[in-house]
Amino acid sequence: MTADIPLSDRLDDDDFPAYTMGRAAAMLGTTPGFLRAIGEARLITPLRSEGGHRRYSRYQLRIAARARELVDRGTPIEAACRIVILEDQLEEAQRINAEYRRAASDASGSSGSASGSG
Repeated sequence: MTADIPLSDRLDDDDFPAYTMGRAAAMLGTTPGFLRAIGEARLITPLRSEGGHRRYSRYQLRIAARARELVDRGTPIEAACRIVILEDQLEEAQRINAEYRRAASDASGSSGSASGSG
């Protein structure tokens, strides 16, 4: 599957599972156990290699980094994961809301110009 996608496109893909657990932990300055724990809390679900090893994307590493910030401040890991999930859901809801507002504004703007030309 990934052999069909050019390497340059895979490297630019935020969702491409490019990082092993060890590399991901090193990049985050944490332990593989932390990554397993946030996986068990269902914050992120790493893809698995053919050999069954976890692989993480850049997007997942950003999510894990946010959870780590909260844990470092004393938030229990389960609570940190829930907070990050809720933050992500809120951001998505705000994005969708902005799209709806933009579409409604465009629709009222185009109907307003049509009624003014008669």
